Amino acid sequence: LHFVAISDHVRKRILRHYSRDAEIIFPPVDTERFQLSLEDDGYYLIVSALVPYKRVDLAIQAFNKNGARLIVVGKGPDEAKLRQAANTTIEFVGWKSDDDLARLYARCKALVFPGEEDFGIVPLEAMACGKPVIAYGKGGVLETVQDGISGVFFSEQSVESLEDALASAGSMRFDPQKIRDCALQFSRDIYKDKIKK
Repeated sequence: LHFVAISDHVRKRILRHYSRDAEIIFPPVDTERFQLSLEDDGYYLIVSALVPYKRVDLAIQAFNKNGARLIVVGKGPDEAKLRQAANTTIEFVGWKSDDDLARLYARCKALVFPGEEDFGIVPLEAMACGKPVIAYGKGGVLETVQDGISGVFFSEQSVESLEDALASAGSMRFDPQKIRDCALQFSRDIYKDKIKK
């Protein structure tokens, strides 16, 4: 029996529960679907199912306070509650087609990723467009986002911690090509090669 994990985060869980090591093969990201973009329409972006563990509520609270524009792509059982909590600078647009989503990534200032995931495809899709990621620093995102190069981490799932990360990111100059280069390490071709081996 051979275990394959989608991240070191999952590899450690396999070791803890089964006392077995696992090889890490990151899931494939369709990086070629996204193009490097230097456009910035000034909004922040969330792409997420609207369910409790994704912690979109944290972002709603933070953006209510700072007044910056936030576009939320996604649907889910928390949608009505989140809409009710959001002020007028926060826009809910439902799910989008692949092309529309690529355009939203390409024109955003940064992606906000407040939940904890085993891996997390969405940050890499944003990075493939050259966009930085402001993420909760736990889970698979620690293996895909490089703090200070392709994004900024916040250490607690609190409004204050997210606000600090947003302020830090706002004062930094990110290199979109370096961000895209980080994402290209998770391409489909690399995944296929590792699976074959």
